[in-house]
Order: sequence, then structure tokens, then C-alpha cells
Amino acid sequence: MPRASTTEFAASTAGKQFLRAYDAVLAKWPADVGAVTVESEFDTTHINVCGREDAPPVLLLPGGGATSTVWFANAAALATRYRVLAVDPIGDVGRSVAHGKPMRSVDDLLSWLDGIAATLGLSSFRLAGHSYGAMIALAYALERPERISNMVLLDPNSCFAGMRAQYLARAIPLLLRPSDHRQRSFLAWETGGRPLDADWLNLAAQGAEHFPTAKLVVPKRPARPTLAGLAVDTTVILAAGSKIHDSARVAAAVAATSSRLRPVIVEGATHHTMPMVPAAEVNSTLLGALG
Repeated sequence: MPRASTTEFAASTAGKQFLRAYDAVLAKWPADVGAVTVESEFDTTHINVCGREDAPPVLLLPGGGATSTVWFANAAALATRYRVLAVDPIGDVGRSVAHGKPMRSVDDLLSWLDGIAATLGLSSFRLAGHSYGAMIALAYALERPERISNMVLLDPNSCFAGMRAQYLARAIPLLLRPSDHRQRSFLAWETGGRPLDADWLNLAAQGAEHFPTAKLVVPKRPARPTLAGLAVDTTVILAAGSKIHDSARVAAAVAATSSRLRPVIVEGATHHTMPMVPAAEVNSTLLGALG
């Protein structure tokens, strides 16, 4: 049975519970957090915002199913220097509402980000993305390098190496038949049982169970010569305990690809604890990398 539209979902009992869970995580953000929306031919994009209006902007793209609220452990630190703009990606879990033209290609994805930048008056900005968000960020930086001051990719999957077969074997059942239980079990496995914020975990589980997501546009892994031509200074923060790939091998591949790419391995982190845990190390690396 097809899921409801995002508008119908928001009005349902499950939708109202999801939005309460979303707001519970957003309550962990700095007190000045607000929201802006950007209209496009694809959707109404929801962006959580904090920090001084005149500060340099940094655009944050979360991992799949994580929502923009996932940066709750990073927002206050980033807001000391930047205008923080955390996006709920189109077609994924969050407060953005898909409507109008379906998104079908990477060109559509880049056009969507162009629209966000134009509407917000961003001639250039810093860009950070985790997981699926890192894939989007890298695709954008390769095509629009003049827009990006510098970039940080957090445990980027399918950007510099493929995903481990064991990870895919665990993830595919969740993707095919998402549920609260499967999401919690999958995250517990990947994080090795490390404690995750209870409110965020509840949000992620509710989103997997109920949210009417669309088929996401997934950029392909760039070829080595394409990556070597990247014209944006980029820090790649890798989780030492990530189960999605071998972080040491990815770090070596990143370092060998281009002088503009700098790998950093963070101990005590896994793919799905980022960017939340370990907050101090991730925030220190983010601030140092963004400049």
C-alpha cells in the first residue's frame, strides 16, 4: 500500500508524533534557532538556522534519514563563527515538503541546491555533509567549485570507495522494509552499541517506520581523475569504527588523490554516530577545517 504524501502524513497521528519527535531534537539546538523555507520547482525546503545573520554561512547536509536536527551536538560550536544553515533534503525524512516536478537526476539535485543558495543570497558558502549529504556535497563541489569556500565530508560513503558487503547485507532489508525495530537494530549493530541520543534515535526510528520518503537521487562515485580535479579545499573526516568502509584505506586513497583533499580519522566514532559522537573531536575538526 503506498504511503501518504508528506502533507497528508503531517496531518495524520503518526505524522504529528513524528513532528513532536523532530521538535524534541531541535530543542537541543541553541536558543536562537529558527527556520526558513525555500520554494523550488521540486519542493518547499525546510532549513534550520542559527548564529549571527552577518556571519559567514555554512550549509549542512545530513545523512539519509537523519534529518537536519542531527547537527544538534555541533550547531552551538559552529554558530560561534558561522551562520548555520541545516537543510532537510528533498525526498528524505524531515520537514521539507515535496511537490511539483519530481527530482530524477543529479542535475536536478544541483539545481535544487542552486535555488537554495540563490534564495538565501549566498554567492559563496562553506559546505559540510555527512554520509548521503557528503555525496551531495561532493557532487555539487565538483560542478560548482566557485560557489564553495571550503568543504568538509563526514564519513562519506561511495565517494572514494565502495561500501562493505557486510554493511550492505545489513542495510538492504531496512531499505526494502523499513520499520522502527529494524532501524534501531541496524543502528545498534553499526554503532557497536554506543549510546545514541534517545530523542534522535526515536526520531530516526519513527521516520523509518512512517515517513513517506521518495526515491532519492544518489550521485555515482566519481572516477579517480574527476576527484583529482576537485578545485575545493576539502577535509574528509573518517570514523575509525565505521562499518560502511575501511576508514584507513579510504584515508590513504583520499591522501593519494589530490593535495586539496585532507583525511582525518576520528577515534571513538562510527558511521552512524557522526556527527553527534564524539562531539568534541568532531566539532574541533569541523572548526579547524572550515576556517
